[in-house]
Amino acid sequence: MHDHPAGRFAVWATAWLAGRTSYDEALDALLGDTAHRVAGLPGTPEAVPLGWALTALRGLGERRLRLVLPVPGDVRGLPAVPGLAPLALEAGQAVVGNRLALVPEDLGPEAIAWTAVPLDGTQPAAPPVEGTLRQASGELDLAVGDAARTLASLDLARWNPEVPALLAGLAASTRAPGLPPDHDPLALSVLGRALRLARVLDLAMADAPGAAVTTAQAAARDDALRPLAHAVREAIVAAYNWVPR
Repeated sequence: MHDHPAGRFAVWATAWLAGRTSYDEALDALLGDTAHRVAGLPGTPEAVPLGWALTALRGLGERRLRLVLPVPGDVRGLPAVPGLAPLALEAGQAVVGNRLALVPEDLGPEAIAWTAVPLDGTQPAAPPVEGTLRQASGELDLAVGDAARTLASLDLARWNPEVPALLAGLAASTRAPGLPPDHDPLALSVLGRALRLARVLDLAMADAPGAAVTTAQAAARDDALRPLAHAVREAIVAAYNWVPR
């Protein structure tokens, strides 16, 4: 499954800033068994523990952090700060507030390095228009149905037999863990399905060794998966960025 440390940071930092969870609960959820260091925080010339970033956000007056999942050609939600877009595109994710953005770099299973990018003097980026959780869930259903029919016609099971099993098991997939306890149960369900589908995309895009995949088949597969990839991305963002009304 894809990992989104920026999503976890956005949802738990927002919950803590809003008083919906304690500092210790937020930090425990963010750290897990992984070492985190943050470079570039205002007033801190060296890399510091992740907890310092939470404190800095409150000191800067942040109230809401959002997950952004940029892809080439679509960097909606990223402020126009020099160097931020390339950094976020390389990571595939970023946490964005009004005063600070943070981008994670995976250093392996036990360490994540964060780069903080001050947004002082920058016009805040307009948050992308986010659909509701029910809309994201419905779009996932539609995209899965369309992709499954096309992939079946391409005999994808011959390329990678895990894909049909993953698609067939979507209804029974478990909820994604790691969100604040007051998070909408639908968000957990949507996130769990989206992460499972992200695995489908990884497998479907990887040609099995020795598979006889023609250029035309690969192009048809890519066309079939493009709407699914978009729906997965939108669902992950909607699930992490949901806040109680």
